[in-house]
Amino acid sequence: MKHNSHNPIHLAARRTLLPLLSLSLLASCAKNGSAGNVPPERLEEVVVYTYDSFAGEWGPGAELAEKFQQKTGKKLTLIDCGEAIQALNKAVLEKDAPQADVVIGIDNNLAAEARKQGVLEAYKPQHAEKLIEQRLEKELGGDWLLTPYDYSHFALIYDTESSVEAPASLEDLTKDSYKKKLILMDPRTSTPGLGFLTWTVSLFGDKTEAYWEALKPSILTMTSSWSEGWGMFLEGEAPLVISYTTSPAYNVEYDNNDRYQALVFAEGHVEQVEGFGLIKKAPNKEGAKLFMDFFISEEAQNILPLTQWMYPANKEVTLPQSYTKAAPIPEKTLESRSDRTQAVLNPVITIVSGQ
Repeated sequence: MKHNSHNPIHLAARRTLLPLLSLSLLASCAKNGSAGNVPPERLEEVVVYTYDSFAGEWGPGAELAEKFQQKTGKKLTLIDCGEAIQALNKAVLEKDAPQADVVIGIDNNLAAEARKQGVLEAYKPQHAEKLIEQRLEKELGGDWLLTPYDYSHFALIYDTESSVEAPASLEDLTKDSYKKKLILMDPRTSTPGLGFLTWTVSLFGDKTEAYWEALKPSILTMTSSWSEGWGMFLEGEAPLVISYTTSPAYNVEYDNNDRYQALVFAEGHVEQVEGFGLIKKAPNKEGAKLFMDFFISEEAQNILPLTQWMYPANKEVTLPQSYTKAAPIPEKTLESRSDRTQAVLNPVITIVSGQ
């Protein structure tokens, strides 16, 4: 993938690393129709808005759909909207006549915006209080408007085969030695991009914009999606990329190497808790609730560690050994303040784009 060497913010068309599912499992995000008179066949289908790596061939989507249909007899249709932010935006655009039943991927940084837009209806899945840690639900608001399904801390992933020394803090990234060495994602379209911005706000507070001014020379590019940025990193275009502490477990699990490492900083990290919610006025509300009950079950959550590469929200799931070897848990978790993050979003984009 080519990047714009003159401008660190590169918003070319999204390239999905993971091939998308075909046939009835995956539909176009441009699906049209009316949520008014619901035909009987639609009541046998649960439509879910989600993001590319969830719906992709190597994501959990295919197996979840198969197991859900076996369990309930209902078809699960996953619609790839690109990134989670775009999935929420689509639900907002359709809120007067919803086409989907559930939206997946609204994290603790997007939860306030989802509430503000009024697109969700509270529903607590069966056995949720027993299966899910209370702190995860509190991160999403504590009212079951959103239900957690996975979580991890944001972290910089470092290529140990590069000639650049690993940074020991976010402040280190502003050094000359990291010029054009960092791949980020656009916080307007990508939850990891928004997570990194939140991380800087948590650490630097009122000095966040000054930090980004100093960081700008280090940014090679800012992609529109995580898949695009991660792909560039694996292709060796930069030695550092924003992702999750759990991401390197993939390489240990399938490549049996620890070339890529999650850097854990003493200053602390922010955590992402991903949630899913029932869309208000959903065409198939009962089918949606069945899926939500299923999605937090051990049967469904067992799929997530080796597809989502995040910790499953269900605390009864046994994790693979690759997590023990390559998914460090930071000792310090910083508070995420979505209100402060939103306040600096546009100024930071202006700084990075040079406009």
